[in-house]
Order: sequence, then structure tokens, then C-alpha cells
Amino acid sequence: MIGFIGLGVMGRPMAQHLIGTGHQVHLHRVKPASQFLVDQGGIAADSAREVAEKSDIVILMLPDTPDVEQVLFGSNGVAEGLSAGKLVIDMSSISPVATKRFAERLRNKGVSYLDAPVSGGELGARNAALTIMVGGSEADFARALPVLEKMGKAITHVGGNGDGQTAKVANQIIVGLTINAVAEALLFARKAGADVAKVRAALMGGFASSRILEVHGQRMIEETFDPGFRIRLHRKDLSLAADAAKSMDLALPATALTQQLMSAAIGIGLGDKDHSALIEALAHLSGAQD
Repeated sequence: MIGFIGLGVMGRPMAQHLIGTGHQVHLHRVKPASQFLVDQGGIAADSAREVAEKSDIVILMLPDTPDVEQVLFGSNGVAEGLSAGKLVIDMSSISPVATKRFAERLRNKGVSYLDAPVSGGELGARNAALTIMVGGSEADFARALPVLEKMGKAITHVGGNGDGQTAKVANQIIVGLTINAVAEALLFARKAGADVAKVRAALMGGFASSRILEVHGQRMIEETFDPGFRIRLHRKDLSLAADAAKSMDLALPATALTQQLMSAAIGIGLGDKDHSALIEALAHLSGAQD
């Protein structure tokens, strides 16, 4: 039996795949937007503790580090319902440092822990095509793999606890900086008076081609900024990168710049738009809005 806590934009389709493939899934935080999961066979629970008591594997898909800590260790939380031999899989994107601490606390209860953050956005979640980066023991990874395969396709065991989160932070650095590069390039083309769609098509045939130019570049041209992956959540991930870099005395200047651009986007009301809306923040800063 599986427990799933965190039924947001990403969590809902992930839980749906588990239910649809025959798993008994206990759900917490069921709201009107996720009621369909109960209608399809999911079992609503009144607390995180109840989910943990009734499940062998508990999956978390939550917004940030404090949310994971509260759900795990807060009053009536997951830890209160866990017993030795159970497995927690945290698929949220949170601090690698905190992840190691959470894993140790649960290991002291005889509970296994995997950090398994994902990439691929809402589309990847809906299509069960997420990229999943896993930190934890080989044995726990082998145990979790049949479950993870119901939600993702590119599933990699990166290393020990925290290494999955480290890989996700690295992923978000690359994605964030590339979105910024595409946004700057297409804004440049637009301001110069070129046909932006044709510029993008030309770039797709050269060395600048990327998945982000393909998908997010099209979003920028069409100005379709429904998430997707929200700018405020991506800024959170880059904040994780900045905090970790500071602890290592590591310079990440381009990451810091993109983080600040995302802060500017949030400041002008774009925080709940898809991260491809970063082009709108750049246009605002340049006085180059349509």
C-alpha cells in the first residue's frame, strides 16, 4: 500500500498514475481539485500520520523544505505513523542538507528514506514521463523502482541521501539559465523587428537548439504562461543553489543573476506564471513590452 501527500499540479497526476495501475493509495490533503482521485479509487485520510500508518511506502510531493519537515515531523505527522521497515520517498525539491538530516532521523526509527526529486513539469507528470533523480541506498532504490516507474521514465540512482536533491538543484540551474538565455535571445529578436517565430525556427536547426528553446520558446512567442512550473517555485530552487554555494564558498554568478530576475518577475506579479514568463520580466525591465 502506498501513501501520497501533496496533491498539487504535479502531485495529482503522479498519484493518479499509481491509482490507475492498481495500487491502493492513501491520500492526504484532498481538496476539490483532487477529489477526482478519490472518485477513481484513492482513499482519503484525515492526517499525514494516518497515511503513514496505513502505507508501506509514503511519497511526499510538497513545495519546499519547511513543508516537508512539517509533514514529516510535525504534530500528527508522518513520523508518528511510521514503523520499522517502511519507506519514505520524498519527491519534493528541497535542501540537500536538510534531506540528509531528515533521512538520519528516520533511519533512527528503522525507516528507509529516498530523496527522489523530479524534472519534467506538469506535462511530464501527466504523461508518466518524469526524470527522477534518486538519493539513498541501492536496496531502497531497488525496492522503490517499480513504484517510480509508474511516474517516470528516466530514473537514475545518483548516490546516497541528498545526492538526488543535489542533482535536482544542478538541473534547475541549467534550466533557469537556459530559460533566461532563450528569453533574452527572443526579446532581442522581437525588439530588432524580426519575425520571432522564424528566428526560433532557424535557431532550432543549429547549435543553439534545445528542449527549452523548443517548448518554452514557443510559449514565449504565443505568450501562453499558464504553469507549467511557477516562477516562484523555480526561484526557490535557485535559492537552494545559492545557499549551498555560499556554504561551499562557491561562486555561481549567472545563477545569482537569474535568481534576481525571477525575483523581479515575482515583484511585478508574475510569480504564479510559468517560468517561461521570465521574458515578460526582461521586457518590463527594458521598457520593451508589446
